[in-house]
Amino acid sequence: MDHRRVVITGIGGICALGGNATDIWTAMKQGRDGCRPLTIEKRDLKTNIGFNIIDYPEDDGIEKRQGMTMSAISRLAVIAAREAFAQSGLSMETTDPKRTGSIVGVGTFGTDALDESYIDIFLEKKKRTQLFTVPKVMPSGPASHVSISLGLKGPVYGVSSACASGNHAFASAVDQIRLGRADVMLAGGAELALVYGPLKAWESLRVLARSACRPFSADRDGLVLGDGAAIVVLEDYEHAKARGANILAEIAGVGLSADASDIVNPTVEGPATAIRNCLSDAGLPASRISYINAHGTATQANDKTETQAIRDVLGADANMVSVSSTKSMHGHCLGASSAIELIACINAVREGVVPPTINYTAPDPACDLDVTPNEARERKIDMAISNAFAFGGTNAVVGVKRI
Repeated sequence: MDHRRVVITGIGGICALGGNATDIWTAMKQGRDGCRPLTIEKRDLKTNIGFNIIDYPEDDGIEKRQGMTMSAISRLAVIAAREAFAQSGLSMETTDPKRTGSIVGVGTFGTDALDESYIDIFLEKKKRTQLFTVPKVMPSGPASHVSISLGLKGPVYGVSSACASGNHAFASAVDQIRLGRADVMLAGGAELALVYGPLKAWESLRVLARSACRPFSADRDGLVLGDGAAIVVLEDYEHAKARGANILAEIAGVGLSADASDIVNPTVEGPATAIRNCLSDAGLPASRISYINAHGTATQANDKTETQAIRDVLGADANMVSVSSTKSMHGHCLGASSAIELIACINAVREGVVPPTINYTAPDPACDLDVTPNEARERKIDMAISNAFAFGGTNAVVGVKRI
């Protein structure tokens, strides 16, 4: 199928590994662990670790009036979007704002604002919540605030599909460009997971690790949550070429699927179908994949199932592919995870570096892929794919390639 080519001209991010995309990628290459003790009020939390953000910009450029209506998740999205937009070299004075939009995925919403409202009402017995609680908790808030901050008047909306939200945002943004509804889209994900209420809920699921995130390692015991956001500038190739943009990489393809099975337990078929659909969309064989940024949550079930799905699609070629889970370094940022992981994929194809899976101590026969344990590796990467397989059985895979 012939498509309008979609390229990447800017990336931005903020998470436990750094306050911008460059620092995040540098930390990934170095195998730096962003896990640290929680800084929030723990009360009766059993969980005591997380991937906290410590490198906030001194000036996020957000006007005071707008800031009053924002939750922290929207603030993270705007910080990442401003960085991506600046790198792209775009200007609303020379680019049609009505053909420029934003789609931001979130796993939940403005949980900080919701927690505050519960404290106000149930603990402090106030008669009302804060004035802007409703716009703060809207799942579409991050996308809307990116639009407001940068003056984007094209397609703007939020998407939510748990841990696949970032990749679904990319897929949706690619569609807007391919369908001719936009020339430029800012897309990605944002999440604020390290909030008391959500952490209590995750504790109840009994999937949180005790001391570290160890994807694919035999001794893995669960995921570690984190806060973060990442946004990329997606642009029609001809539009980018005409303005002389510095093109970082090209979207090779996207693939979506659903398990239609269980709300929390993954299947092999669903993820495998999403990978196949991504390759079909790219018009490329499985042998072209050099690197896979795995969903790699470090739960027993996910890592085993993902290994089976990769082998199901790639067959013998799976032995030739470099795989890693950068969640071992930046944590599971839920709706933002796959967006942060696209930073790894973009830079991997540009620099020929595979970031590692850190905290790997012992091989698991059920996870018998080359998971790039503990140290980055140099290799030529023609195409990289980013896997996102979420609660609800929603799967989204995005592929990028060198240009």
